[in-house]
Amino acid sequence: MEDRKAYIIAVSLVSVLTISIVVARISLKLSKTFFLVCGANIAAILAVFSFLIIRRRYNNRRKLLESQLVSEGRELRIEYSFLRKVAGVPTKFRYKELEEATDGFRALLGQGASASVFKGILNDGTPVAVKRIVGDDKGEKEFRSEVAAIASIQHVNLLRLLGYCSVPSGPRFLVYEFVYHGSLDNWIFPRRETHGRRGGCLSWDLRCRVALDVARALSYLHHDCRSCILHLDVKPENILLDESYRALVCDFGLSKLMGKEESRIVTTIRGTRGYLAPEWILENGVSEKCDVYGFGMVLLEIIGGRRNVCTIEDENERRKKKFECFAKIAIEKLREGKLMEIVDQRLVLAGGIDERQVKRLVCIALWCIQDKPKVRPSMGLVVEMLEGRVPVDEPPENTQVLIADLLSAEDGGSTKPDRGRLFAAMDNAIIPSTAAYSSIGSVLSGR
Repeated sequence: MEDRKAYIIAVSLVSVLTISIVVARISLKLSKTFFLVCGANIAAILAVFSFLIIRRRYNNRRKLLESQLVSEGRELRIEYSFLRKVAGVPTKFRYKELEEATDGFRALLGQGASASVFKGILNDGTPVAVKRIVGDDKGEKEFRSEVAAIASIQHVNLLRLLGYCSVPSGPRFLVYEFVYHGSLDNWIFPRRETHGRRGGCLSWDLRCRVALDVARALSYLHHDCRSCILHLDVKPENILLDESYRALVCDFGLSKLMGKEESRIVTTIRGTRGYLAPEWILENGVSEKCDVYGFGMVLLEIIGGRRNVCTIEDENERRKKKFECFAKIAIEKLREGKLMEIVDQRLVLAGGIDERQVKRLVCIALWCIQDKPKVRPSMGLVVEMLEGRVPVDEPPENTQVLIADLLSAEDGGSTKPDRGRLFAAMDNAIIPSTAAYSSIGSVLSGR
């Protein structure tokens, strides 16, 4: 725009000077005054042309320098990004970069209640999964500190956080490495539950390896980090499988940092139905034993290829649905010695499953979902049990599933469990009011 104005002004000046020379020639003839006026005008015209030539060369040189600076800046950003990745430091992305990487947030990979995940490719060619979080009530400082803590974690079975983006008064973004095979639920549950997404049926050996991978990741978070990190949302949807079917634990959206000297912390009930530990539902605070409980439920799902809590038709009333707890079925089959009946039937038909190994895994899972947190093993001990380095005893004969009793009460069945007995099963449990008890039922039933 400025160049165009300069050219218009120059043409106008040259035109005016030329016209003045013609007028002077007509009016002054060939007098000395005419030659003075003509010389001055010609000098002015030459000055205008000289200015245009100098300005053109200056602009060309400026554009060349700007293009070089842009190219060097792009190379520096790529190198800077590479160095941050090597150092494990999260990169702060600009919103425009993520918008370009995801092609306007078009390639949707998955969607939840408060977040959506999109596939993207960064400028350096790195495939990523961009998680867009809406409705997050965390402050900016708290958000960045938690991002920094999580991004500094380096473990082979934890999904790597590459960076983040925070838009003022808008959504927040977390950028993860892209994992090819998607989440575990697509590979252990029947195809009708995967909604057409990429998946299949994992073999028994791969399921055992996945269970060990997840246990190692949680053990690292609990025991090997500077601050104990609680995941608080362990479920198949938050376990990804890479090209080699290695498990990667992801989604620390509910995670909490807990000091080594703390035994439990208080937080609001969130998480996912079926994986919430009883003490969290009863609002008695959370600890690393909540993750142990969630892992136990996931391990049962890996074994059985079915959800730990599902709805079935009531035999008496066809129109009525009731809850069925897989953990309670596993306990009954263990007592009856019919464990192969709870193994995923697709695997049973394929054969090659060691019943002793099934019993070992079921016992580990049942130890992990004990109602009392103190009775549950640590994730470090769970790893040793899965690796076969320590013996696995059968769980207590009086093992019950508090969640199943609560769901039974929510069903409105004929046998209403005594609330005092249920909550007394917990260590130092506080018996909530009737209103609180009703809200607990709502959490479990997903209403």
